[in-house]
Amino acid sequence: MELTVHTSTPYKIVIERGCLSRTGEFAAELFPAGTHAVVVTDTNIAPLYASKISESLKQAGFKPKVFKFEAGEKSKCMPTIENMYGAFARAGITRSDFIVALGGGVTGDMAGFAAATWLRGVKFIQIPTSLLAQIDSSIGGKTAIDISAGKNLVGAFHQPALVLIDANTLATLPKYFFADGMGEAIKHGCIKSRSLFDRIKNTDIRSDIDGFIAENLKIKRAAVEKDEFDHGERMLLNFGHTFGHALEKLHGYGVLSHGRAVGIGMVMMAKCGEKAGLTKAGTSDEIAQVLSKYGLPTSDSTDIDKIVGTAMLDKKARGSAINLVMLKQIGESFLYPADRNKLAELTEALK
Repeated sequence: MELTVHTSTPYKIVIERGCLSRTGEFAAELFPAGTHAVVVTDTNIAPLYASKISESLKQAGFKPKVFKFEAGEKSKCMPTIENMYGAFARAGITRSDFIVALGGGVTGDMAGFAAATWLRGVKFIQIPTSLLAQIDSSIGGKTAIDISAGKNLVGAFHQPALVLIDANTLATLPKYFFADGMGEAIKHGCIKSRSLFDRIKNTDIRSDIDGFIAENLKIKRAAVEKDEFDHGERMLLNFGHTFGHALEKLHGYGVLSHGRAVGIGMVMMAKCGEKAGLTKAGTSDEIAQVLSKYGLPTSDSTDIDKIVGTAMLDKKARGSAINLVMLKQIGESFLYPADRNKLAELTEALK
């Protein structure tokens, strides 16, 4: 199955079992033989797939090197990026060469950011191996790293040249990380598709995982194509992220995973909306129910005033206000600008 993302730089998404072993074949459609490449991956994924990707690239006439970093959100920082730049320099990466992001969302974010900033921009291929990356973060061109002030505050828009999705990688994905990806899938249903939400709620999505991945990507693609640089429609994809990112920071990056934080954030925002009369009553309970089905948390004990203060530092803030993503009901979302006082007022519902 193939999809095309029509952004300022269009690119293809391939959803195909076994496509990782054909990476070189797909790359040859974009780059000439003899081109240098660096495969960026982490210590969890490298033993599973790095050799397969490198060998496929070699067979296609490329000159690949592998850069490996310690797995986990804590590595998503500038020191890791500096090490990555060093690997690019040693491999002789020029503007005609390319990077391969092999792994989950952390790898895709970092490798994409490094590609965007090395020599002011080189091309890169996304090969997402986690559910979260396959259904969400691998497309759209958002790349970033974390700093002490907050999550993803330093980044760039840099669309991939190609996305290869092999659902066979999910067989090696621990249950914890599969559930994490479901947090983003539930978000897609909440903001745009009641039918997807009901599918997640009532069926075994593993029975047609390729179709499930494609359904999620079509929602993400539509938002990206309408609003590539995140000024309007695309911001709806941030449902649950305002509080979710704050919780990630307050817990310490890597302690509370992204999908779990977003899930809690969705329930919190739905409760705020219900209390304010903006969201259909019972929506937060319904979201909590489907999160629980996948073993995801639905609440957090962190002081709400701390969450509000941290949320106002999020990159979604515009001046003294922040664009909150609210639901009218499952499958229907809208933007709701709020300043600090309004956000504090809304979150009274959570105390």
